[in-house]
Amino acid sequence: MSILGIDLGTSGLRALLIDEAGQPLASVTRDYASDHPHPGWSEQDPAKWIEALESAVAELKADCPAFAAVQAIAVAGHMHGATLLDADGQVIRPCILWNDTRSHAQAAALDALAPVRALSGNIVFPGFTAPKLVWMKDQEPQAFARVAKVLLPAAYLNFYLTGDFVADLSDSAGTAWLDVEKRDWSEPLLAAGQMRHDQMPRLVEGCQVAGQLRQELAGRWGLSSSVIVAGGAGDNAAAACGIGALNEGQGFVSLGTSGVLLVARNGYHPAPETALHTFCHALPQRWYQMGVMLAASASLSWLSQISGRSPQDLTAALGDDLRPPSGLGFLPYLAGERTPHNDADVRGVFYGLDTATTLDNLCHAVLTGVAFGLRDSAEALRQVGAYPDALFAIGGGSASRYWLRLLATVLGVPLMVPGGSEFGAALGAARLGLVAAGLGGIEAVMTPPEIREVIKPDADLADAYQQAYLEFRHAYPYAKQLGALG
Repeated sequence: MSILGIDLGTSGLRALLIDEAGQPLASVTRDYASDHPHPGWSEQDPAKWIEALESAVAELKADCPAFAAVQAIAVAGHMHGATLLDADGQVIRPCILWNDTRSHAQAAALDALAPVRALSGNIVFPGFTAPKLVWMKDQEPQAFARVAKVLLPAAYLNFYLTGDFVADLSDSAGTAWLDVEKRDWSEPLLAAGQMRHDQMPRLVEGCQVAGQLRQELAGRWGLSSSVIVAGGAGDNAAAACGIGALNEGQGFVSLGTSGVLLVARNGYHPAPETALHTFCHALPQRWYQMGVMLAASASLSWLSQISGRSPQDLTAALGDDLRPPSGLGFLPYLAGERTPHNDADVRGVFYGLDTATTLDNLCHAVLTGVAFGLRDSAEALRQVGAYPDALFAIGGGSASRYWLRLLATVLGVPLMVPGGSEFGAALGAARLGLVAAGLGGIEAVMTPPEIREVIKPDADLADAYQQAYLEFRHAYPYAKQLGALG
């Protein structure tokens, strides 16, 4: 017996096969690109997701005999994307992604409406789904008039797998249409966003059965006729399931393309004024709060592109010993920012440059600026009493031990480095499938990974980085002024 977990990411799809004990058996990845037809726009054709899924399944079927024993499938997906279907179930236009900022004016207008923060528990960020649909009504009225269903990316794959319109609560919490406390669609929020209840998918918890795999797919993939599809999750909730962050105070920091600092909550404690996200977890009667920055490892990738040096070479050149702050600063707002500023227009800045500045100096400033951006989220979580004593460190940027030493010092907590290679969203999705299939309870399945190393803050440099962080905070208004001039 095996379970298939699918991580539908922004840059690619990963399919992970595990056994009934939760151990990895095989994985396959497929890459695809986003389109950026105008500045601030980010879109994908959902056909790319289906092509990637079918290709990944074909490889697993050919190379891994355990694939034939799949009993459950679950999908984790990048959040907030607006995948729009007409009455015939056909895609109307490319999906507008989470990092698309075209609807910033519509987001501000929605956010100003009285019931929105009270019911959704969140600021309406430009990346959320609801303002995208208001933008469509304003700018693409003919396409908007055809919208029969709005699906998030993971829900679109659920539709492809089951033929049913069904979504999980953790993903749906990022639309600004969900009453996050009551865990259901909100009629006042739908009305505020000029949408109807019948345009929404059916809701399930992430570890519940959402439907069965379509017979046509089961036959073509060589599977039994009784494969279930679990509700699945938004990518961050799935990552929390993969890392075992279920209960109050358990959390992680992710140095991915975007940066995330997430902590699980046993209750609903909204704090929209902090620009924290308060969302349903993928598990019943659990929530989580997180701060999000839009360009974490993306900032290092940008420096890599313009310097012609790989990210690994850039960070390796800094050595092993943590350097003190140099006076050279970087504001990592290459694509705007969410927590704590909710600012789609602000852009990145280096400050303190001089003729002696080297590439190593720039790299250290970028790593520090990203760490300070995550520190902003840490401060917001402290305000709501949710900051933990330690955090798991995940994401591509966590491969740099230097960056983790810097981040631990800036955040002021030890960072736990997981052992092994499986602890992300694909594993979290597969674990949701295990629970949905009745092969284990939540606490037994959603366990934390082995800890390979604990990286502690550098006490000798803590005060220096605290002072540099305060300077970083003071620099934001100047970045706003510079952006206004541009």
